[in-house]
Amino acid sequence: MLESWIILFLSIFCEVTGTSCLKLSDGFSKIIPTISVFVFYGLALWGLSVVVKKMDVSIAYAVWSGVGTATVAVIGICLFGERATAIKMCSLLLIIIGVVGLNYTSSGK
Repeated sequence: MLESWIILFLSIFCEVTGTSCLKLSDGFSKIIPTISVFVFYGLALWGLSVVVKKMDVSIAYAVWSGVGTATVAVIGICLFGERATAIKMCSLLLIIIGVVGLNYTSSGK
């Protein structure tokens, strides 16, 4: 099961990298970031598909999308100069609470 979690977090890393490259691609007008989007998204989806063979899809996808979304939001604030509003920060906290809650409820399996 540890292997599945490692693959899941590598998949999340690829998804976050792909999304960051999407921003850098400037509407697919820059070739290297554009190619990177497809490579990293492809790796992310492949990793997720491997993980759901051994892990509940509800947990795998919740972690994948929740952690990815929260990480991209933090990257947007730190690297792309997006505003860190109170609503944005509270929303990030709710995402984290939701992912932890789903993992907690599945641990009794």
